[in-house]
Amino acid sequence: MNKQQLIEKLSMEPHIEGGYFARTYRSELKTGISSDAKPRCLLSSIFYMLTDDSPIGHLHKNKSDIIHYFHGGSPLTYFIIHPDGNLERAVLGSDLDKGQQLQLIVRGGCWKATELETGEFGLISEAVAPGFEYEDMELAEQRTIKNQFPHLWGRISKYVR
Repeated sequence: MNKQQLIEKLSMEPHIEGGYFARTYRSELKTGISSDAKPRCLLSSIFYMLTDDSPIGHLHKNKSDIIHYFHGGSPLTYFIIHPDGNLERAVLGSDLDKGQQLQLIVRGGCWKATELETGEFGLISEAVAPGFEYEDMELAEQRTIKNQFPHLWGRISKYVR
């Protein structure tokens, strides 16, 4: 299938970070995030896809841990900034001999950006625990990232809106 067929078949819509998504699961069980009294679903899951016309998932961070699972298309490159300022690069894809990973865990509190560097699309799923809520996500602002990670700005500026 091409990107447009996948977007239609999976009922995907544009995502605020970039790319496309479709929520596939939201647990009815509830839990909380420490220091936050609002209950969250225990787990949520989405399809997420970057395409050649929307190739960047802009820098953001979530309170919850997220597990990313590669499904198909071209590999996706992740840039993860850990709270200590360490920048990690990982590639989600199917070519294990080239160091690509089928699964990637990004801990809550880490900044992350994603890029489709080649190809028409890269399709993944994400499982989020506790479940994803928009109020638990922060899109990066230029000022914040420059102040927190000045040593990384030259490498990550293109991923900040």
